[in-house]
Amino acid sequence: MPRNRPGALRGTQRLRHRPRGWQTPVPDRIHGLSARTSLAIHRYEALSADYYVFPGVTDAALRRYRAFLSPPGRGIRYPYLDDCDCRGCFLRDVRHARDMLGTALRNLPPRARAELGRLVDALDADYLARTLPDPFVLDRREWRPHVWWYRRLEGCRYAQSGRV
Repeated sequence: MPRNRPGALRGTQRLRHRPRGWQTPVPDRIHGLSARTSLAIHRYEALSADYYVFPGVTDAALRRYRAFLSPPGRGIRYPYLDDCDCRGCFLRDVRHARDMLGTALRNLPPRARAELGRLVDALDADYLARTLPDPFVLDRREWRPHVWWYRRLEGCRYAQSGRV
């Protein structure tokens, strides 16, 4: 009787004892991040119990943050307050998108946190350069006054779109 090779036996054992979560398809890679970091973000989003964290929210927040800073030139940008607080609309306000990136940074493993942090730090420097500080922020009761991206001068939603 012929003998089976040890590698062939281990290969069949590997297929039988595959973890349950591996049947899901591999997520798309987030632009500007490695595949390992994208997978860590996908795992965090899939396992999170937070209402605002769902699969793909970190990628959407990065896209929104980049889109806010993408117009050419060095013109001043004014973030606007969006009143809708549902999961589908809350990323329209760039400050909420930055909140989501901060949440992801707090919950990722160290290597993925460092890589995403480098990307967010570069975007934060551009955000600081293209927005103005709010001189009256100390007079108002802010929702989260300790977060610096909320202490920037905000504008009117219609002024940015040219419909004033």
